[in-house]
Amino acid sequence: MNNLFLRSPFSSLLAFGRFGALVLFFFLSACSESFTDSRDGQSYGVIKIGEQTWMAKNLNYATESSACPDGDTRNCKRLGRLYTWAEAKTVCPEGWRLPTKADFEKLIAELLKDGVASSRGDAGAALKAKDGWFKKGNGSDALGFKALPAGYRSAVSKADDGAVTGGKFDGIGGYAYFWSATEDDEFPESLAYYLFLSFSSDAASLNAFAKTDARSVRCVR
Repeated sequence: MNNLFLRSPFSSLLAFGRFGALVLFFFLSACSESFTDSRDGQSYGVIKIGEQTWMAKNLNYATESSACPDGDTRNCKRLGRLYTWAEAKTVCPEGWRLPTKADFEKLIAELLKDGVASSRGDAGAALKAKDGWFKKGNGSDALGFKALPAGYRSAVSKADDGAVTGGKFDGIGGYAYFWSATEDDEFPESLAYYLFLSFSSDAASLNAFAKTDARSVRCVR
């Protein structure tokens, strides 16, 4: 029995007695770091990548105009909610913020620095979760970012007579769109950047699209 115990992964730590126990405590604490949003009590895993600290889960704070992916409330718990750009800018909890385009560029640069990606062409695979993507589009989740494909919702329009148009959901299971706080240089009034990941590619790209669409939010600090 003792021989089997000493072959456990933490046997070398336990051999140091009280000191080993302290090291083990801090090791497990680092692995289980989380943040609880005081607004609704929801908890999010937290991952430090380089000098940035990211939520390891899509934001799921309910607001009047946000929506659950594919219009199904059951999707919110795992995939988070979808927000327009205007709302995304203010929805992160106190102490957190919507990342800028430069923040996403730093994130990708850190993947290259750590050797888990060789270029933007395979950085997406390192960010994508190990499951949840269809058609063998899962990633390696090399640093714990756990990106999931919540898709998006197209812009919602209301006519003078109250009729509502638009609001079509698309891309769940196949595409992840994470809003940035950075507006497009050429069309800042209507477009903003987001980080884009696809089931059919290992790449990570930064694209600009309509602010009125609803997309995912990952908060950073």
